[in-house]
Amino acid sequence: MRAAFFDLDKTVIAKSALVALGPEFHARGLLPRRILIQAGLNQLLFNFVGADEAKLKKIRQQVLRITKGWDRDEVRALVKETINEVFEPLIYAEALELIDYHREQGDEVWLVSMAPAEIVEPFAELLELTGAISSRARVDAKGKFTGELEFLAQGENKATAIRELAVERGINLDESFAYSDSATDVSMLQSVGHAFAVNPDRSLARSAHENQWPILRFRHPVRPHDRSRTRTPLVLSVVAIAVVALFGRSRRRG
Repeated sequence: MRAAFFDLDKTVIAKSALVALGPEFHARGLLPRRILIQAGLNQLLFNFVGADEAKLKKIRQQVLRITKGWDRDEVRALVKETINEVFEPLIYAEALELIDYHREQGDEVWLVSMAPAEIVEPFAELLELTGAISSRARVDAKGKFTGELEFLAQGENKATAIRELAVERGINLDESFAYSDSATDVSMLQSVGHAFAVNPDRSLARSAHENQWPILRFRHPVRPHDRSRTRTPLVLSVVAIAVVALFGRSRRRG
């Protein structure tokens, strides 16, 4: 069995999931305005230079401090109430068509994101994917976030989770695919036979060149229910690359 693993931010959707939900959290009184503004600035920075481990660690610590004491069920409810309005307009048409392509080939399709499960899992359900790998926050006996993590889906942890999933579900990783925009996901890309850099940051673009990974450009956000079923010329070329990869021209690294 094969699988396709998709990063979320700037790979399936055009911006950070946490940033996209920021205004909703602010409207519910959960997120201070200054944090909302800073998140937007960080997003602009990452769009130009990418996100390294130090930057991500700083943001992660900030998010954990802010969310300490939030009610997990309240967060889940907020996401489910707003997911269509917030996320659907941000989904790349090219990503949707690639997801369709993998389904047609009989592949499992998994979302793999550093974002928390309370956000990632409803989004995977929205797109009717096989499932999701995501970060998990620790909660206390009352269902409140403690400001700590049980699992961080980042860097090598993503690759480890993918390998564990492959053993559990009988997935052949040498024949599988992965898509991401960030250099922090190099380990994830190296864990499969056919890796693709999507809208890569500078560091990932260099890694893609070194590893001979094809680079894809996704540019057209569209609501899943509004899009045309006709494949774009770009996606046709992507499919052609994927077919070529099956004959060994895209090789596994790591």
